[in-house]
Amino acid sequence: MAALHFFNCYKSLLRIQSPKIFIRNTFHKTNIRHLSTSLGHSDDKKHRLWLYNTMTKEKELFKPKVDGKVGMYVCGVTAYDLSHIGHARVYVSFDVLFRYLRFMGYEVNYVRNFTDVDDKIIARAVQLGEDPISLSRRFCEEFHRDMEYLHCLHPTVEPRVSDHMPQIIDMIKQILDNGRAYRIEGDVYFSVDEFPQYGRLSGRKLEDNRAGERVAVDSRKKNPADFALWKSAKEGEPSWESPWGFGRPGWHIECSAMSAAYLGYSFDIHGGGMDLIFPHHENEIAQSCAACDKSNISYWIHNGFVTIDSQKMSKSLGNFFTIRQVIELYHPLALRLFLIGTHYRSPINYSDIHLESASDRAYYIYQTLQDCIEVVGQQDESSPKEIIPTEILDCIQTFNDVFITSMSEDLHSPVVLSAISDPLKTANDLLHTRKGKKQEARIQSLAAIEKTIRNVLDILGLMAASYHEVLQQLREKSLKRAKLTKDQVVKQINERNAARKNKEYERSDAIRKDLATLGIALMDSPEGTTWRPAVPLAMQEQCS
Repeated sequence: MAALHFFNCYKSLLRIQSPKIFIRNTFHKTNIRHLSTSLGHSDDKKHRLWLYNTMTKEKELFKPKVDGKVGMYVCGVTAYDLSHIGHARVYVSFDVLFRYLRFMGYEVNYVRNFTDVDDKIIARAVQLGEDPISLSRRFCEEFHRDMEYLHCLHPTVEPRVSDHMPQIIDMIKQILDNGRAYRIEGDVYFSVDEFPQYGRLSGRKLEDNRAGERVAVDSRKKNPADFALWKSAKEGEPSWESPWGFGRPGWHIECSAMSAAYLGYSFDIHGGGMDLIFPHHENEIAQSCAACDKSNISYWIHNGFVTIDSQKMSKSLGNFFTIRQVIELYHPLALRLFLIGTHYRSPINYSDIHLESASDRAYYIYQTLQDCIEVVGQQDESSPKEIIPTEILDCIQTFNDVFITSMSEDLHSPVVLSAISDPLKTANDLLHTRKGKKQEARIQSLAAIEKTIRNVLDILGLMAASYHEVLQQLREKSLKRAKLTKDQVVKQINERNAARKNKEYERSDAIRKDLATLGIALMDSPEGTTWRPAVPLAMQEQCS
């Protein structure tokens, strides 16, 4: 395939031919219009979005370069292992942004890459005795499964480094031609001394560069901060032909080349985890500007770390939980709820109590909505439609207003999740209290509340395919954490019922407490005793 030249700095390349590129889109525009209308908001973008820009260190009004369209690039995973919940936070955060931009009516070209050529991949492949490209392809597919579990929409395009060598080589040639890089024995290095603006994103000085953090220190470099654009081939490693001999790209050049290929040198949003600000994104800026002096990205957006005991979670530190490990015991939607329950730029500390609380909250939300649709479904279609009372309409409108205001203020999802309590409480009053059951237009009110909450959950990526199904799954996960079976819980309930009948109240209370300690709450009603998942009693006492 002939090398493609980056003469036009404003337009993305259109001649890329790669059958391996993964392209899917699932969020239909009709859904966006439906959600916008139901939330009292139309496609004419009556509200504005403010985003925190790492480059300027302040919140800025979002204005796309092309009206009605957004180009967004998010750095993807280096695919050599299962992804951890630090990765989950990155891609859930940008999935929320993706969904919200589409809700606003924008046509979003969301590009998220896979790094499938890298030192870590090669090292892992040697360890496992596997071909590096095959190993990486396998973990790319595992990553896709994790994203589906977490309800993350597919990006518009998912390019891989191994499919884009012509674009990468062409960009390196352009940087060399512009005098911003140099060659040493088959290697090509970027010269940071030739780019005076180096450090403007991170605010770091050249001497702060963490040489050797991800790659070995090379004494041949003109400046210790210079970084590899191309590495000469080593025996047993995957390599590609280039003007400088066989080799492979450095870590940073791939994202500059692939973002330019699909979005052009000038686009709207570049995102990733906070750990990428330096050196990765700093180096991307330098490379892209060196290849094309018109390179310009409007908004640099970064999410905060997931920490354990206030220490960043990462594979290199060995203090991580994979997404698979977490969702083995907790529902993926509970994990997503946990992740967006903290503002995306703030650090979030992982702990069992936080996951338990998120799981408990998820159960309450979906149980309330399930109860709503069951009551609404009992209504005779021929019954006259009653006018929804003003106080119910005010509750719905207030929630909608909080949703728009909070999400438009740098995606403040925790405020939305807190505000959802009011319509849920209103729904439960209508469902279960004597006064609520006598409320005029009760059925219409419950239907309106359920629809409003459902639409917001959909935009946040928290909407279940079936309330009943997710409730069953949440119950199964709670039994797994308690190391109990459903039959064992039923047996305990029957024993408690027998103890109560015999007025053995101490025994009855002990059974209830034993189950509550394991995270199984018993609920008595005229119809009998049922159970639901709950935060284990010991954890509740720990937090009180």
